[in-house]
Amino acid sequence: QVRMVESGGGLVQAGGSLRLSCEASARTFSSSTMAWFRQAPGKERELVAATQGSGVGTYYADSVQGRFTISRDNAKNTVILQMNSLTPEDTAVYYCAGGGPTYYWSRSPGAYDFWGQGTQVTVSS
Repeated sequence: QVRMVESGGGLVQAGGSLRLSCEASARTFSSSTMAWFRQAPGKERELVAATQGSGVGTYYADSVQGRFTISRDNAKNTVILQMNSLTPEDTAVYYCAGGGPTYYWSRSPGAYDFWGQGTQVTVSS
C-alpha cells in the first residue's frame, strides 16, 4: 500500500510564503503523475498543480499561476509545492495525490489513486 505523508502547512500572513512537502512510499513514484489539491470549507476539492513523472510537464490552476511552483525529486520520492504571495483565498486543506493519469491532465480527484492525509494552510489578512 502506498503512503503519502505531507508536511509544511501552517498559518501565514497575506503576502507570505509556505512550502509543502509530500513523501511517497511507492517505488513507482518516479513514473507517476503527482499533484496537489486543496479543499476549502464548503467547496469542492480542486486541483492546484500537477507534475508528470519526468517532471518536465507541469499544470497550474489559473488562480495560482505565477505564485505557486510544483517540483519533484524522484530519487527521494518527494513532491514540493512552493507557495508565494499567499492570499486569504488560498486558505484550505492541501492534499498530496499520486497515481494520476500519465498522458493527460485530469482535475478530477477520482483520477488519482493515492492520497495524503492533508495539511492545513491558513492565510490571515
